[in-house]
Amino acid sequence: MSRTFKLTLQYDGTDYVGWQRQTNGVSIQGLLEDAVRPIEGVQVNVFGAGRTDAGVHALGQVASLSLCVAIDAASLGRALNAVLPPDVRVVAADEVAQDFHARFSAIGKTYEYRIVNGQTVSPFVRRFVWHVIPRLDLDAMRDASAALVGRHDFAAFQGVRTAVRSTERTIRRLQWREGEGNDVPLVMQIDGNGFLRHMVRIIAGTIVEIGLKRWPAVQIHEILASRDRTRAGSTAPAAGLFLARVLY
Repeated sequence: MSRTFKLTLQYDGTDYVGWQRQTNGVSIQGLLEDAVRPIEGVQVNVFGAGRTDAGVHALGQVASLSLCVAIDAASLGRALNAVLPPDVRVVAADEVAQDFHARFSAIGKTYEYRIVNGQTVSPFVRRFVWHVIPRLDLDAMRDASAALVGRHDFAAFQGVRTAVRSTERTIRRLQWREGEGNDVPLVMQIDGNGFLRHMVRIIAGTIVEIGLKRWPAVQIHEILASRDRTRAGSTAPAAGLFLARVLY
């Protein structure tokens, strides 16, 4: 009889093609499935809570898998870390209910988007931030962000060529935490019940446009109502985005 395990993961996504296994590069899912195969003896499907894109990082990605082999959760975590590359770590492993699914059991996610705003960026954080040199108007960014909290149609903030049943999502919180210096970034923290493809990065890119005073903060209402991707800002670079937490 199989047992289900929940893995909490952290990774530096810089050198990977994203979460999902692909034929054109190394993925986080592929690394995990390759690491599990010798333990179980056969191919095992590993499911992730969020399909992070190429270059996106994780502080609290969650994966689930089912195994028949006799192994406890702690030993599984140690065995995986022994073969995974050092920029991908299992930080917790737990045996859970058999019907647990990392993606479909989730009720929400928290993402962080990190920006260094200033002339220089520390070489020790450059892989994990968007470096924006001109001074940002944080008050205007916060005003614009407040308009996105609640349930809305986020079609204008969805990546192109994406087919979904509904583009309505609920944002429970969207706030900015101010950093100081070239190694403490400005952080956008966003909680929601679900996110469209590239939605967080497009929101970040749009709010930065407002912070650069290219648009007034009130324009966020027009962008949201338009349901038109071309009305929103650019997609912020993947480097600044982290999947911070998955809620169950």
